[in-house]
Amino acid sequence: MLDVIAQTTTELDAGPPAIFWVVYFAVIAVWIAGMWTAFAKAGQPGWAAIVPIYNIYIWTKIVGREPWWIILLIIPCVNFVAMVVLSVDMAKSFGKDAAYGIGLWLLPFVFWPMLGFGSSQYRGPVGPLATTT
Repeated sequence: MLDVIAQTTTELDAGPPAIFWVVYFAVIAVWIAGMWTAFAKAGQPGWAAIVPIYNIYIWTKIVGREPWWIILLIIPCVNFVAMVVLSVDMAKSFGKDAAYGIGLWLLPFVFWPMLGFGSSQYRGPVGPLATTT
């Protein structure tokens, strides 16, 4: 009886199976590749997609928002609203509608690759800075 309990406990302690990690990293790689390509389509360095915080700075630049939006993404609860606004602005900058922007926010591993590898072209920033510059 103790052998069964010990075996079950050992199996539970093993963690997720290897296939989980393979799928997990493949999804992240596709997401990053889509972001990289979307940044490049917008005339920004694609490698910026993999640099923490700098990628958000470039994202604000692409959509026409002020760089201090990075701070909004640090504040709890406010960060949800800021991320939705940035996602919708990103979609509109590529000629997509607000629903696509919500998709960028909720399912980024699906919508970023569609944006990056799809046929949509960057049309310019749509945020408040787009009208002042």
